[in-house]
Amino acid sequence: MSKFLDFDTNDMNAAVMVNNYDWMKEISFLDFIRDVGKHITVNYMTAKDSVKKRLDTGMSYTEFSYQLVQGYDYFHLYSQNGVKLQMGGSDQWGNITTGTELIRRKGGGEAFALTSPLITKADGGKFGKTESGTIWLDPEKTSPYAFYQFWMNTGDVDAESYIKIFTLRTKDEIDVLIEEHRKAPHQRLLQRTLAEDVTTLVHSKEDLKSAVEASQILFGRGTHETLVQMNEQTFLSVFEGVPQFIIDQDLLNEGISVVELLAGETSIFPSKGELRRTIKGGGVSLNKEKISDPEMQIQSNSLLNNKYLLAQKGKKNYFLIIAQ
Repeated sequence: MSKFLDFDTNDMNAAVMVNNYDWMKEISFLDFIRDVGKHITVNYMTAKDSVKKRLDTGMSYTEFSYQLVQGYDYFHLYSQNGVKLQMGGSDQWGNITTGTELIRRKGGGEAFALTSPLITKADGGKFGKTESGTIWLDPEKTSPYAFYQFWMNTGDVDAESYIKIFTLRTKDEIDVLIEEHRKAPHQRLLQRTLAEDVTTLVHSKEDLKSAVEASQILFGRGTHETLVQMNEQTFLSVFEGVPQFIIDQDLLNEGISVVELLAGETSIFPSKGELRRTIKGGGVSLNKEKISDPEMQIQSNSLLNNKYLLAQKGKKNYFLIIAQ
């Protein structure tokens, strides 16, 4: 989060990250209903849209009482940190205003709520940790390559919306981009601009460069050097879902011919004859390098990230060989 918030400023404007467990862990249930629950009526709680919509279908006591917990969090931050504004998605309006009400009734103070419409993905789902197809800011959970590809794969309608929300471009710049995109949508100008801007903001220019280079591999424009420089996480993200074959590491330690590797130890080619014919026609590559000799020896020093070999049959058929 330090990429977006300043935690180091030595004044009252520095960002502070807190954990509500730190103040909730010492409160017993009896203390909570005595000191917090008595200030908020059941009528007030059931009047919330989030509750009213669930009354017919049913909701657990945990879900019903959650607004008190979140309300108390706001009260604590108001009392201990002077927080007077809580921001969130529109689905949090009821919970946040319960906090402002608690601050008024329990503390005699005044606080405010600010919510914005939920941002949805093309399938209508929220951007949330419990949703399918979620992307994370953490590169350990979503690699920069996968992050870049998410924005590149955005539909035209969503791209027009997202570029206004997630980038720092001016309205005039965005209007020009949208106009240019509509003239030639197949060039995906909006998606490319969106992907480049957001990937740079969340990760870095270097990560963007790597993501773009990794993307080129699947379109046949990647090089052996690009492949060698790619880290394991990005490499696996690029080739997620391609057929995999596992071989014994000792085979590479001793050296194995291309023909034995691709038509013997693996079934990438059904026969050695077909492999030889394809090599003759220039249709076989290993780690993005054309193979011209079926008897060429492949050894451990050819492994990518000390573990992988990438075989290519024709232009679009990739196979991942994993040495163990």
